[in-house]
Amino acid sequence: MIHQTAIIDEKAKIADDVSIGPYSVIGAGVEIGSGTWIGPHVVISGPTKIGKNNKIFQFASVGEDPQDLKFAGEVTCLEIGDNNTIRENVTISRGTEDGGAITRIGDHNLLMAYVHIAHDCLIGNHIILANSASCAGHVEVGDHAILGGFTLVHQFTKIGSRAFTSMGSIINQDVPPYVIVASSYGKACGINKVGLKRSGYSDEVIRAIVNAYKLLIRSKKPREEAMQAAAELIENYSEVKLMADFINQSERGIIR
Repeated sequence: MIHQTAIIDEKAKIADDVSIGPYSVIGAGVEIGSGTWIGPHVVISGPTKIGKNNKIFQFASVGEDPQDLKFAGEVTCLEIGDNNTIRENVTISRGTEDGGAITRIGDHNLLMAYVHIAHDCLIGNHIILANSASCAGHVEVGDHAILGGFTLVHQFTKIGSRAFTSMGSIINQDVPPYVIVASSYGKACGINKVGLKRSGYSDEVIRAIVNAYKLLIRSKKPREEAMQAAAELIENYSEVKLMADFINQSERGIIR
């Protein structure tokens, strides 16, 4: 299962059924779980822990030092869950001491070619990052979000669950759950209705989310007034409460 030209450090821990392709390099402190497939010419540096049934394609760089001038060789790590697909030329950095010392990627994610995930990012589950989408340091992406090709996310920004960004979006403020972002400097332009329907959200819930979007995001009212206007929706729909809580907790401000 391991090609004879692959270089595996003796301190790496590899499950018996892991497949590793030609010329791949697996460093010390790397753990790879059962059923994972590593293509040719992949470099994985440690400390990095990779779960079960992942696929990592050629020329990916996983678990390398963070691109941070403050980094001085501290022990930091990368954790990747199960059932992820990491395509060609993806780069994923370990964490930094100031950022909690960990970069974490959940389960069932698709990272398309040339995606970059920087130090201390927290990537949830069932997420798609299309070709060349890039997350700067300390970015958080919620479950089921989709980042379109060439999306650029500013450091410390949060993307809510089931949000959607169009191709080439530049994100420099938080994106609440369910919101679609478009244009070069990202602007909120509606709710991800198609994604919500495909995920089984009822028409009633989608209407409630749309109405909350109008009150909480499109309205020019101060935040407290907007929350009061949406109080009934927040109380009656947990999906709307999720959006309201996200907005209330935002430190960077939200995209509008």
